Amino acid sequence: MDYSTEVEKRYEVRGWYSTVHEIRHDGGRPGDTLIKAAVGVVIRNPFAGKFVPQLSDLIEPSPAIGYALGERAVALLGNRQVESYGKGGIAGTAGEQEHVVACITTEFGDPLRQQVGGGKAWISSVSKVAVAGTAIDIPLAHKDELYIRSHYDAVTFCVPDGPRPDELLICVAVASGPRVHQRVGGKSVADLKASV
Repeated sequence: MDYSTEVEKRYEVRGWYSTVHEIRHDGGRPGDTLIKAAVGVVIRNPFAGKFVPQLSDLIEPSPAIGYALGERAVALLGNRQVESYGKGGIAGTAGEQEHVVACITTEFGDPLRQQVGGGKAWISSVSKVAVAGTAIDIPLAHKDELYIRSHYDAVTFCVPDGPRPDELLICVAVASGPRVHQRVGGKSVADLKASV
């Protein structure tokens, strides 16, 4: 199925955006490359400028966004497996934070999990109201165990001309591994594999 086309049938889409960070080192010697990617879609907010008690018009079609953003994010990692993920969004200034949250509930999250090859852990999330061009730090955590400290991270994402006041930016981020040079201890991926 063409999930992006499905999103465009359900929402008024102004654009799709993406960014990739390729990190070789963070002060130490270069080692394994960490790839972090974020993708987003800017859609018209049907509830901008008004309060409505029921947000099902945003929630019900949101699985399509989860599938489409997940598919796009995975593609940006090349042939690497997704180890961590996160989600979020920004409502333009005529909207509410709750409008973003309505788009990234479990209805959205389960399709995202499918696209990244499963995910047993809660998906880290962030949402806010802001002007066009505001950056958002999408939190990352290991997709199968929230308490894997090596994978606590974030991807900074920005759409220079969005979201406009009557729009929503919905976005996800993925990473191919832990922070470069992570070394503060805590529960590890090895611990996770040993408990399976």
